[in-house]
Amino acid sequence: MGQPRYKRTVLKLSGEALKGEGSYGIDLPTLRYVANQVKRVRELGVDIAMVVGGGNLWRGAQAEEAGMDRITADYAGMLATVINALALQDALEKVGVTTRTQTAIPIHNVAEPFIQRRAMRHLERGRVVIFAAGTGNPYMTTDTAAALRTLEIGADILLMAKNGVDGVYDKDPRKYPEAKRFDRLTHIDALNFRLEVMDSTALSMCMDNNIPILVFDLLDPRGLEKIFLGEAIGTLIS
Repeated sequence: MGQPRYKRTVLKLSGEALKGEGSYGIDLPTLRYVANQVKRVRELGVDIAMVVGGGNLWRGAQAEEAGMDRITADYAGMLATVINALALQDALEKVGVTTRTQTAIPIHNVAEPFIQRRAMRHLERGRVVIFAAGTGNPYMTTDTAAALRTLEIGADILLMAKNGVDGVYDKDPRKYPEAKRFDRLTHIDALNFRLEVMDSTALSMCMDNNIPILVFDLLDPRGLEKIFLGEAIGTLIS
């Protein structure tokens, strides 16, 4: 089969991706689906780390609009990502993938604290590492955490998994059938066109450090695997 196209990656999952067809919470069949996709990539010899959001359990922006303190709301959102990370860890280990969760906020009873050298060691030993609690700082999204962790572990590419959207479009394809999909973009184009790829801080960080981003559809049954086999998929931002 040859060498995979990329040796090390960070996969960014939104919390919403884990709720499946539901409106809230964690959908166990979706967890198993994600775990099996990650397992196939590990079997190709790829080092894979994951960053997960918490929007299926908590929306800090909505809490702030309702009158909650922004910093408190953001910390609550970080804890939601820990719940998702533990659920993903369990699903991965049930399909035979050794996994470690590291959190940016120390919660010693349930996960390791984020330590860059320890994360690197886990990856070198073939373990999947899930990074939870964002960057550990309010006002920072999990997109920014994904970009930061990509740099810290020396990953070759940041993968942004979308739920039912197969790339970057000039407008929302679910509302506008005539929307145009981009096969390739530069970082600066994604910023200038204000395309909804990730937040601008994360996108700028990737641009400044020459980190490519691939946006693809999580619901493609072999989508994640295709990326590493060199098949054309999604939108590449580089």
